[in-house]
Amino acid sequence: MNQIPADIRTLLDSEAARINHPSFIDDDPVQFPRRFTSVPDIEIAALIAATVAWGNRKMICRDADRILALMDNRPYDYVMDEGYEDLPPEKNLHRTFFARHLQYLLRGLRKVYQKHGSLDALCRDSGAPHSEAPAWELTAALAEVCRQENSGAECPRALPGNLKATALKRINMALRWLVRDDGIVDLGVWKSLKPNQLYIPLDVHVGNTARNLGILGRRSNDRKAVEQLTSTLRTLRPEDPVFYDYALFGIGVTAKQV
Repeated sequence: MNQIPADIRTLLDSEAARINHPSFIDDDPVQFPRRFTSVPDIEIAALIAATVAWGNRKMICRDADRILALMDNRPYDYVMDEGYEDLPPEKNLHRTFFARHLQYLLRGLRKVYQKHGSLDALCRDSGAPHSEAPAWELTAALAEVCRQENSGAECPRALPGNLKATALKRINMALRWLVRDDGIVDLGVWKSLKPNQLYIPLDVHVGNTARNLGILGRRSNDRKAVEQLTSTLRTLRPEDPVFYDYALFGIGVTAKQV
């Protein structure tokens, strides 16, 4: 990647600073982990909100709110008490995400909390912080626990498969919330990872915006594209490349005019 032009860098810096503001919280799924103070509650709320974060933002927030309400807004207690087993498996929770998918994920999380105490500790214990791609390493560890707790079954709706290719958008989004620690929007409650180890949560909108700006050449929204884009953004802010996720989210139509 060649050096990013000065005008593009100025745009990215200004838009990221504009969007990374407390006013962003109320209409974004990040509001859900921010409701809680204990790390386990924050982690579970973050993972659930990120898991259903596809489609219309209002619908995402509505459905994440409803799922947490099913948990009596006590996610950790709900997981440890196995409250999810009382849900009808075919209950629709968000678009094509059903209670059976939530049950699959929460069975795995319960085991994680029994054995490690937190997802942060699972991340540490899995060796993910020493990997070049911590998010993918952590997901592999969590997926293995989920498989073991679900009689060897896999569930791509709960956790993505094909880790060699997936952009891992939902996990990377949750990690942004949990790891970034500038005290504005993201919570920064984790100790196992540092912001410089994060990767951009790449979806269709972010990918198209990055291509329109000329900072992403790869056409597929896959793992290689995430690695390419994040590597480019690290040239601007090595210690916190995912800061620019806010810019890529916020530029929108403006990016097409640059």
